[in-house]
Amino acid sequence: MSDTDTIYARASAPGKAGVSVYRLSGAGVKSIAKALIGEVPEPRLARLNSLTGEGGAALDKALVIFFAGPKSFTGEDTLELHCHGSRAVEGELYNRLSGLGARPAEPGEFTLRALKNGKMDLPEVEALADLIDSETIRQKNLALSQLKGSLSDKVLAWRALLLKILTPLAADIDFPDEGDVPAAIASNALPAIGELSDELRSALASAKSGKIIREGFQVVLLGPPNAGKSSLMNLLVGSDMAIVSDQPGTTRDVIEATLDIAGMAVCLFDTAGLREGSDDAIELEGMRRTKERAADAGLRILVLDGMIVSRETLTDESLIREYGLRSGDVVVLNKVDLWEGPIGDFSQSAFSWISISAKSGVGLGGLVSQIERVFQDHSFIPSSGLLNRERHVQAVSSALEALGRAKENVLVYPELAAEDLRLADRAFSRLVGVIDVEEVLGEIFSSFCIGK
Repeated sequence: MSDTDTIYARASAPGKAGVSVYRLSGAGVKSIAKALIGEVPEPRLARLNSLTGEGGAALDKALVIFFAGPKSFTGEDTLELHCHGSRAVEGELYNRLSGLGARPAEPGEFTLRALKNGKMDLPEVEALADLIDSETIRQKNLALSQLKGSLSDKVLAWRALLLKILTPLAADIDFPDEGDVPAAIASNALPAIGELSDELRSALASAKSGKIIREGFQVVLLGPPNAGKSSLMNLLVGSDMAIVSDQPGTTRDVIEATLDIAGMAVCLFDTAGLREGSDDAIELEGMRRTKERAADAGLRILVLDGMIVSRETLTDESLIREYGLRSGDVVVLNKVDLWEGPIGDFSQSAFSWISISAKSGVGLGGLVSQIERVFQDHSFIPSSGLLNRERHVQAVSSALEALGRAKENVLVYPELAAEDLRLADRAFSRLVGVIDVEEVLGEIFSSFCIGK
């Protein structure tokens, strides 16, 4: 990709539509505008214009908006064409733009130019991708917060505090004999280092919440064969995703679906039934994957056939041992429509017990409410500057480690402490994309759509 090229792409969804939006950016935008509509439009004023095709033929009638650089999304001259959403119009428009010297944009190239031209920083670029991909209110709110600069502003505040520590420390090193730079200044740096370290630990503590909001809260259905896991999966999703059969071992692999519960993306996994005595290699592999997925989940829902179990056999210890349950997990007693009377007293259990019928839907509302309570209890709520990518976590962790070394060295080896503080600042710079940006651009922009 050349930064000097004029690029174009469709910015709206593909396919036939009432209106399709096309975007151009680059040094050649003004000359292309003159060729298409006869003049360069007044900036930021929407006008209805006829577009001229090759040889002067009419191409389309479109709403045209010109954004003069640097006051544009990319920082370059930018032109938006709101055309009729016809495939014929699109094909002719692309041919016309190519003939005028523009080329099709690569995925994310408009945003890449905005980054390189200082219109956005790296966390804002990541937030834009997350906002486009968001499917729930919480994902949207988290992405929008970071797009407005919440994480970037927090990093700037961290760097400002770091500078207040580093500047007097450097003065103490460079001018140790000056009366106006007392030697005690090194010891004064300790409280500030501690304050900044506490802020970084708090940010890292919120990283799990940010990741769950962005990627989804994982809930695994597990239990013995024929207990009704697949039926419950289908009931929750509202479609026949999982095969339901009386034959043990029907579900061989993990089946995944995403639900929106109270604005949270909930990733639901139906897994292979757990039982002893199987010699089927495929079923055994399915059970291995079940245990692996359950161990990493935020919530485990154990589904049991209420007709064939009793409280006497379902001790917390046995459920932990056999299914790997943890405190706060849910035990579902299925087929409530087929059994009568209480099974036993579950009030002292470490788990939540819910009776349902995966066939009729009785008790489903209580189960959904319990899932919501679990992630609400964990306070999975976006906060200002929340870390939600592994790259963020690594950068902040590196800065925290450097601060720890600086704290140990500041009174004895101030030169080493100053170098560690510079390394912490370098980690912050990587986080916002000031340095070492190229190594992460490929991963970030590979997920972008062409017109962004």
